[in-house]
Amino acid sequence: MKKKLFLITLSLFLICGCGKIPKLKNGEEAVITFKNGDKISAEELYSTLKNDFALEATINIIDKKILEQEFKKELKDAEKYADNTIKSMKETYGSDEELLKAIQYYTNYSTVEAYKNYIYLNYLQNRAAEKYAKTTVSEKDLKDYYENVYQGDVSINHILITPNVKSGASTEDISKAEEKALNKAKEVIEKLNKAKKDGKDVNETFTSLAKEYSDDDSTKKSGGALGFININSLGSNYDELVNAAIKLKKGEYSTEVITTDLGYHVILKVDQKKKASLEKAEDSIRTILSKNIMASDAKIMVKAMQYFRKEYGVDIIDDDIQSQYSKYMNAALNQNTQQK
Repeated sequence: MKKKLFLITLSLFLICGCGKIPKLKNGEEAVITFKNGDKISAEELYSTLKNDFALEATINIIDKKILEQEFKKELKDAEKYADNTIKSMKETYGSDEELLKAIQYYTNYSTVEAYKNYIYLNYLQNRAAEKYAKTTVSEKDLKDYYENVYQGDVSINHILITPNVKSGASTEDISKAEEKALNKAKEVIEKLNKAKKDGKDVNETFTSLAKEYSDDDSTKKSGGALGFININSLGSNYDELVNAAIKLKKGEYSTEVITTDLGYHVILKVDQKKKASLEKAEDSIRTILSKNIMASDAKIMVKAMQYFRKEYGVDIIDDDIQSQYSKYMNAALNQNTQQK
């Protein structure tokens, strides 16, 4: 579906909203003619475009108006994200021409600009899903999480060992690189064990090993210090480190390697703050639980936009498009349910 065709063509017409079916003032005038006298009228073209392309264009226009109002302060972030995504794609494909070919081949978009607009809108739609998901977190869920899961912020130092995998590496090469990195992380633990046995300061030893071994360039010079973090502070990979640190006593290090998508970690629990009150922790907990909802509910995006369209009082006047919209929503919700 060529998404812009519908919008461009409609801009050529003067439309007045009379009743439930908009009428074209120049509906009988030809927009395309043939040498044998045949013609395609504006009304015929509009009718075809409405039946084939109007729904998606309508939804995109509605959502863009709503989301640019709802997330005014984040529009520059959305634009920057779209620009950076296109820039990264250009670097991958090597030229503007190759990027355009890829977009036209793999998507329904005919121009780079149209695809960038899609990325921009999708960024805002994801923000809408996040905001909506927070509204679905119940007070009971908040209290249960606070009482049974939530902990005070933990100060963690870590040593990260990443497998040295080259582009195009075989499965065997990847496996060897991962094994080598894992053994290196185990070596760090062995050195910590020896330092502890010899009565050396574990904190000083960990700092020294971080500078020597860690592949996290942003923290290795400071002994791998991540500072005080909690679940969701630095992304899902670091949640594993938080969970592991909570089980340790202050000054203890992990005696087992912690594996994440980033690589292999060894951590040192530096300190832990007292658990905050539910009132102070509520926003953080709501964010955590909303992300769990987003990860588990395949219908979350559809539900979110349905929610915001209702909140903004969207009323599709055209009966045909309204009918298409209702069928689309029902199908989207049912399809997502099956996929889940």
